Amino acid sequence: MTTTPLPIMTTTNLDWPTDWDAIFGAKRPLILDIGFGYGHSLAYLQAAHPDHNIIGLEVDNTSLRKAEKRIPRERWANVRVVGGFAETALQHLFPPERLQQIHVNFPDPWFKARHAGRRLIKRATLDAIASRLVVGGLLYLATDIIEYAEMSRDLLRQTPALVNALPSDWAEERPQPFATKYEARARKEGRPCHYFVYRRADVSAPIVPTITELPMPHIVFKTPLDLDAMMQAVATPNYHDDGLTIKFLDRYRGARAVLFEVFIHEPTLDQRIAFVLVEKEDESGAFTLKLSALGHPRPTAGVQNAARIIADGLLALSPDVSVIHDKIG
Repeated sequence: MTTTPLPIMTTTNLDWPTDWDAIFGAKRPLILDIGFGYGHSLAYLQAAHPDHNIIGLEVDNTSLRKAEKRIPRERWANVRVVGGFAETALQHLFPPERLQQIHVNFPDPWFKARHAGRRLIKRATLDAIASRLVVGGLLYLATDIIEYAEMSRDLLRQTPALVNALPSDWAEERPQPFATKYEARARKEGRPCHYFVYRRADVSAPIVPTITELPMPHIVFKTPLDLDAMMQAVATPNYHDDGLTIKFLDRYRGARAVLFEVFIHEPTLDQRIAFVLVEKEDESGAFTLKLSALGHPRPTAGVQNAARIIADGLLALSPDVSVIHDKIG
């Protein structure tokens, strides 16, 4: 019997926040499995918790494709997989107190000091985890890097909303009977693994609101300049401040439009998208700057900032410019 893989879901094409009851077709407690690898953890969780819905999160495309084929083949009705980064999922896809369990499987240690900010386990992530877990919910964390375990221990001790459910800082044997691909590799190479289990305490958790979308940014204006003049003259300086980075990569001239390619990094999301400046057909000298569909953009605060930089540059090119309407936050 042939099976059809489920549609690919990602942190950028799902609704923010996501209606998981509608996606699964049943209202059940949610388990988030971060870094499921070859799917051993998904197989265990769906069998051990048939009364829960399990969401597997991965950045590796090969692992995602394998899981997407395996779910219908093995009839895992309570499992879905999502492509994307954990920070994005935690802050955009789930409201507070929505998750019953969160599993973090062997996160990338990012050994170099200049890459420390890319580590998953850090203050902002633990605050989000504590916020998203229900009271009594569990966080499971596994790592084979002793420095990562010690760093995690110190950060977890400083998180009042999460309390250690083990008699020691961590266990040397896994609490559940399965092994991820990284875990198996670590044991084969002789590295001990360290397992944490923390419970969400009945105290106030950090306030980490779900980050939702803003209105689509666009501006309509009239100017005596043409597209070629604006493309050549408009200033689009890169921007970096308080975790937001905007890089203007290139600009391209089409038959009736100019496209601005932009990279935007925000604390929970990276986007490589484009804005288009297009001449209006029904009004001479009128132009619209708006988001292109390229890159499946989500109108976040960073996107609004990028639109404002381009728009301000365009409006500064001529003293005879007039704004018809401005919908940039």
